Amino acid sequence: MNVIWRTLMTILRAKAMLRRNGPIAPTAVGRVRVRTLPTDIDLLGHMNNGRYGSLFDLGRFDLLIRTGLWDLLNRNRWYAVVASETITFRKSLELWQSFTVESRLLGHDDKSSYLVHRAVVDGEVYAEMIVRARFLRRSGGIVPLEELFEALHRPDNLPELEPWVSEWAAASALPSTKKPAPSVWS
Repeated sequence: MNVIWRTLMTILRAKAMLRRNGPIAPTAVGRVRVRTLPTDIDLLGHMNNGRYGSLFDLGRFDLLIRTGLWDLLNRNRWYAVVASETITFRKSLELWQSFTVESRLLGHDDKSSYLVHRAVVDGEVYAEMIVRARFLRRSGGIVPLEELFEALHRPDNLPELEPWVSEWAAASALPSTKKPAPSVWS
């Protein structure tokens, strides 16, 4: 339940910042301050590996709102979903430790947008997650990125994806929802 309250607080803060400062560039780094709470801790006394994704969502909400994309998505009845993600851990976050979730758009390919989220303590990366996201219509179907960029009234100035990101996306992809995907163990 505490992530819901954190999410609501992040949304309210991001909307206030958008009203006060206007939208940030799509390539800007968003930052959200977080503290590791008792509900985030596992039996080993550090932040549970499953909790990182939930807390990195705070960075994604902040970035979507502050770039103006959140309002655009709502107006057009579109929404973003995570298609795949990978996370790498360097150091453990301990109980009550304060850290910053840093989030930035990484780039895009012909179907997906890519984001990077980091857990940062005093300028040092503790964990990093790469996320591949798609934009969908509430009425069904995928929003082509050309349509998304046109609706944003912004040039597509995101950097080219590094080859390893494209290779990871291809290697980690599951079959389309229109194709069978039986669970067969060899």
